[in-house]
Amino acid sequence: MADVAAAAVGAGSDVNTAGNPTEVAMAYLQDEKTDGDMTNLNLGELDLTTDEFILDEVDIHIQANLEDDLVKEALKTGVDLRQYSKQVESELQRIEQASIKDYIKESQNIALLHNQITACDSILERMEGMLSGFQSDLSSISSEIQTLQQQSVSMNVRLKNRQAVRSHLSQLVDELVVPGAMISTILDSPVTEQEFLEQLHELNNKINFAKELSFRETLACSDIQDIVDRLKLKAVSKIREFILQKIYSFRKPMTNYQIPQNTLLKYRFFYQFLLANERTVAKEIRDEYVDTMSKIYYSYFKSYSGRLLKVQYEEVADKDDLMGVEDTAKKGFFSKPSLKSRNTIFTLGQRGAILSPAELEGPILVPHTAQRGDSRYPYETLFRSQHYALLDNGCREYLFLSDFFMVAGNSALDLFNSIMGKTLSMFLKSMSTYVSDCYDSIAVFLCIHIILRFRAITAKRTIPALDKYWEAVLELLWPRFEMILEMNIHSIRNTDPQKLGVLDTRPHYITRRYAEFSSAIVSINQTFPNERTHTLLGQLQVEVENFVLKMAAEFPSRRDQLIFLINNYDMMLSVLMERAADDSKEVEGFQQLLLARTQEFIEEILSPPFGGMIAFVKEAEALMEKGQLDRLKNEEVRITQLVRGFSSTWKQSVESMSQDVMRSFTNFKNGTSIIQGALTQLIQYYHGFHKILNQPTFRSLAVRSELINLHHLMVEVKKHKPNF
Repeated sequence: MADVAAAAVGAGSDVNTAGNPTEVAMAYLQDEKTDGDMTNLNLGELDLTTDEFILDEVDIHIQANLEDDLVKEALKTGVDLRQYSKQVESELQRIEQASIKDYIKESQNIALLHNQITACDSILERMEGMLSGFQSDLSSISSEIQTLQQQSVSMNVRLKNRQAVRSHLSQLVDELVVPGAMISTILDSPVTEQEFLEQLHELNNKINFAKELSFRETLACSDIQDIVDRLKLKAVSKIREFILQKIYSFRKPMTNYQIPQNTLLKYRFFYQFLLANERTVAKEIRDEYVDTMSKIYYSYFKSYSGRLLKVQYEEVADKDDLMGVEDTAKKGFFSKPSLKSRNTIFTLGQRGAILSPAELEGPILVPHTAQRGDSRYPYETLFRSQHYALLDNGCREYLFLSDFFMVAGNSALDLFNSIMGKTLSMFLKSMSTYVSDCYDSIAVFLCIHIILRFRAITAKRTIPALDKYWEAVLELLWPRFEMILEMNIHSIRNTDPQKLGVLDTRPHYITRRYAEFSSAIVSINQTFPNERTHTLLGQLQVEVENFVLKMAAEFPSRRDQLIFLINNYDMMLSVLMERAADDSKEVEGFQQLLLARTQEFIEEILSPPFGGMIAFVKEAEALMEKGQLDRLKNEEVRITQLVRGFSSTWKQSVESMSQDVMRSFTNFKNGTSIIQGALTQLIQYYHGFHKILNQPTFRSLAVRSELINLHHLMVEVKKHKPNF
């Protein structure tokens, strides 16, 4: 009980300390209610008549109450519970009274608290009003911001539109306005100054812009039209004067016209300006340039060609200088024909060097220098120099015309022909005159190949200006070359061997002419093959072969005929192989002819000393093939004579044969080859002779022991092989 009272007092003191009578009262009432509920609960739980009574739960509840400290203390002291209940109740009443006194005592504080709470409520109410007003202000500000945003977008669109209009207008104004610097520069500055060229570009742009605006009927265009027109006329006048002055400078003697041409190229925009704004002046300048350069080129090339002809060889071929013409001049063993300059007519020599890249594109001849040095040149050298000058100047002129006058294609070709046409016609006329009386086929053929190479050079440079001229030159040269070649073919065909003087087994001068000429043409033709040339060379070869055979027929003995044929075939083959390819048609043809005649000659020279043995071997081999060798078994006397005759005379015969061969052939190498072939053939025959006598039909012959050992014969024969 004392503990309960103390708890109550403590609770009251807590209330006083807290200064909150309302909360204390509420707590007290709540405790009272709780105690009543607990009592009812206990009684309810102890109601044994209830249908939901569960003994296990009752035991648990009793056990829980017994655990309470107050219950334990009451049970230990043996207190009467009813008495204890009354005591507790009275204590609670006492505490309640004390609590009320505390509430009364604290009533002023409570009233003060009430007043403070009321004041806070009014303040909060005013704040609520302020916040509501602020919220309404924020709503109005949001709408204003949206309005400003819409206005900003609209202003931005208007700004962009104004800027776009401003850019177009500013460009229009800039194009329309004619600056004072432009006016002063066009009027006062020389045309060669860079500033004049820059302002001329600007003026050209303004003229084009004014034309464009005039088509749109822009009113502002009329404000500047007069100024622009006057500036244009002034610029055209100054440009015309400048260009014509440069063109007139070409006409001065000894002028290098390439220098003013290069100057004009630096100011190529001048002509472009004239062509766009004053076509009559542009045409005047173009016509003046064409007229001036046409005369300059014509005068230069006419003078140069005339001076070149003064350094040409004085002796040139005529219609009688043909391959089959008789050479009546006296000549020695190694001498060449001396009819005029026939050695240069049929022999290429160093003339072919003109087709080498170094000479083909080398410096042109300077006629007065050559005259001072008393130098003379063949026609193809003069032709090369003349046409290389044409090629060089023609290519440069075509490029200048294309660049300065801004032309291309057929227009460029027409302009080029209007300048160079007179010069090219003069070239063709001069060449036609020369070619009609030219009989130097090698010179004509070299000229053809010079043109073919020059045409390839212009094609590589992509300059089509001279293509038609090259074709025209070739149309002049090819027929002349073919005609001269056909004349030589006819001259050989109509040659009478009996009118060519004393017969000689050495190479004939006509065949030498052919060999030199054919090798020259074949070597030149290898770079740019021409089928017509091959055909004519084939016809010429046939006629030469026939001529050699006709000449050989003039010799009474077959041996001399063969010597003549071999010497001529060997000479022609040697000359051809110096320049022509080994697999060329001409080389292969003469190789076959030489081989056949050489083999025949070997048989011919073996026949006198060894003819009996050779005839016996051939006869016996023919019978052996038929199985009739027994038909010769009665030829013992013949065989004995052959064996003993060979053994006693073969050395002398071989020596004599070797000396005779070396005397008969002018080419020592060829003579050596024939001797070796003859000795090889002799050994083969003697080997066949051995083979026949070893047959059963002749094994019983005693003369077999006198046969020379084949190996010994080969060793001895090698001693007789000449070394050169």
